[in-house]
Amino acid sequence: MAEARLRFETEPQETQGGPTRRLLAVDGEPAFELSFWCGSCPFLFRRLAGARQTLSMASLRERLAEPLPGLDEGVIDAFGTLLPEGVYLPLLLRVEPRLVVPGQEGDYFSHEQVDTWGIDQFWGLPEYPHTPYYRTFETVVDDDAHLYEFVVPMVPPTWNDRERVEEYVEQMRQGQVPTAVAVSTLDLCQPALDLSTDYYQHWGLTHFLLDGHHKLEAAASAGRPVQLLSLLALDESLAEAADHGRLAALRSQPRLSRGARRVR
Repeated sequence: MAEARLRFETEPQETQGGPTRRLLAVDGEPAFELSFWCGSCPFLFRRLAGARQTLSMASLRERLAEPLPGLDEGVIDAFGTLLPEGVYLPLLLRVEPRLVVPGQEGDYFSHEQVDTWGIDQFWGLPEYPHTPYYRTFETVVDDDAHLYEFVVPMVPPTWNDRERVEEYVEQMRQGQVPTAVAVSTLDLCQPALDLSTDYYQHWGLTHFLLDGHHKLEAAASAGRPVQLLSLLALDESLAEAADHGRLAALRSQPRLSRGARRVR
C-alpha cells in the first residue's frame, strides 16, 4: 500500500521547552500549522511552505461536477488513499463560501478571535493565517460556545486558472451545484482565563481543500452554493466524540453570527 500523501504530525518548537506544534503535512513537508494541543491557545490554521499544490483526481472530475446524491463510497475510498490511517467521519455539506483576506473585512482572526484572546503579545498583532480563506457557516452551540466553519485552500485563489473559474461561474448561474472534497478537523479552543471582551469557547471546523479550488472561488464570486464532502479526522481533532456527534445537528441550524447572538 502506497504511503499517504497527507499526514498529521507533531513537531517541537525551535525554542527549547516551547509547545509542540500540530501540523498537516503534504508529501512529507509541513503545509499547515494547526491549533496547539493545549486547547487554551487561539484557534489556528496557518499556511506553510509545503502547501503549494492541489490534490484533485482527474478520474473523478466528471462525477464531482454535480452534487453527490449521498455519501459516495467510491469517492470516499479514492480520496481516502491520500489520507493517513485513522478514523474519519464523512459529512456531506452544502456551503456558501465568502472569500476573506487576512486583515480585511470579515477576517475571523482580526475580529472574533481578538475579542476573546486579544492580540499576540509578542508581535502586537492578531494571528495571521498566511492565506486567503473562505468563511462558510457559523452558528450558536450553546450560551458558552459558538461554531465557526472555514474552507482553507491548499493554494491561494490567485493561483487558479481564470478560464476554469469563469466556466464554473457560468455553470453555477445556470443552477449547477458541483462537489468539492476536503479533509477536516474540529478544534475546540477557549482561554484558560477570562480576560477578554467576549469570553466563550470557539469551535473551529476547518476544511482543508483537496479538490475544488476553482469551484470554491467561482461560488464565492457568483454568490452560489457548492456541495462539500468533508472527511473529518476524528483522531486529529481537539474535540471529543460527543462534540463530533453534535456537528450534524449544529450544521442544520440557521446561520447566526456571534454579534447577532449577543444583541438579541
